[in-house]
Amino acid sequence: MSTETGKSTSASSDRSHDAQGDERDQEKSDGIALPSHAAGSGTLDRLIYAARDYAKASTAENTSKAYAADWKHFARWCRLKGVDPLPPSPEIIGLYIADLAAPIGKAASQTELRALSVRSIERRLSGLGWGYTLRGFTLDRKNRHIATVLAGIRRKHARPPVQKEAILPEDIRDMLATLPHDLRGLRDRAILLIGFAGGLRRSEIVFLDHGKDDTPESRGWVQLLDGGALITLRGKTGWREVEIGRGSSDQTCPVHALTQWLHYGRIGFGPIFVAVSRDGLKATQDRLSDKHVARLIKHTVEQAGLRPELSKAERLQLYSGHSLRAGLASSAEVDERYVQKQLGHASAEMTRRYQRRRDRFRVNLTKAAGL
Repeated sequence: MSTETGKSTSASSDRSHDAQGDERDQEKSDGIALPSHAAGSGTLDRLIYAARDYAKASTAENTSKAYAADWKHFARWCRLKGVDPLPPSPEIIGLYIADLAAPIGKAASQTELRALSVRSIERRLSGLGWGYTLRGFTLDRKNRHIATVLAGIRRKHARPPVQKEAILPEDIRDMLATLPHDLRGLRDRAILLIGFAGGLRRSEIVFLDHGKDDTPESRGWVQLLDGGALITLRGKTGWREVEIGRGSSDQTCPVHALTQWLHYGRIGFGPIFVAVSRDGLKATQDRLSDKHVARLIKHTVEQAGLRPELSKAERLQLYSGHSLRAGLASSAEVDERYVQKQLGHASAEMTRRYQRRRDRFRVNLTKAAGL
């Protein structure tokens, strides 16, 4: 057997082993089953399935996917190092996060195990905690083998988080001007304006329904009132109401844009933001993915020519779905607590992270101290 063939066979075997391990992990991760002393029945079996569904709904879908990927990566790392991921070993996890922060050896030259940021490593630890909980264990992140290594990583590698660029009112006007005057254009106009004025996450935008309980996967619904649109949302911090008032002109009014889309798209039930047929003449029943919001923002930013001093790659990297939330937080000249409520933040400090151009040095403690 040639070396290349041997490598190929080994890689194929490794992938197969990973896939089988993932299936076993998935079976174990259900976590909810009858105790050994209880006799099964049709009713109890149905309740088990219902309980598992509720357990899956305890975290957001995207978060669960990210945590599952974190666990998969850790389990594969353990196999390559010849150790077992179960039960949790603080010593092994300390070595794992050290390897994430500064890969050594042959793996360091591979993109698979490149150095991660402090934030990404902390997210990996959260994913491991989630994975261990599903398997009936508890991960003690305060254990010295984990806590001291993580503290050292923060001290040596921490840097300010890279923030996405805020989309400001003048920017969104330029972006709206690039949209076509057809059904898709009406929909995308409503997405941008509702997302901006509501300070909504991209997943919150696409999972809006026309009415309450229209679909099982809904995360909120919209009521059109005389004063504006009232959106009831189930977000990361629980249920909240978002008030979107009417704008000063129809061209930039989010409520007008939404009303136009609902009328011409003939949306009277179910998902609000859906795909449009290939001929562009009618709205389908297929809910858009949250990735559509990200692609829409990047496309209109590029078409509008925002930040012309940057290359296309730099510009696209700078803007994302969060740019709409940051834009509202940075532009709304109102008391900070109203912005905090609109964004659904638990603390004012989190809201300030979204404010890209707040009035700095408005309070001058140097002068106040007499200097």
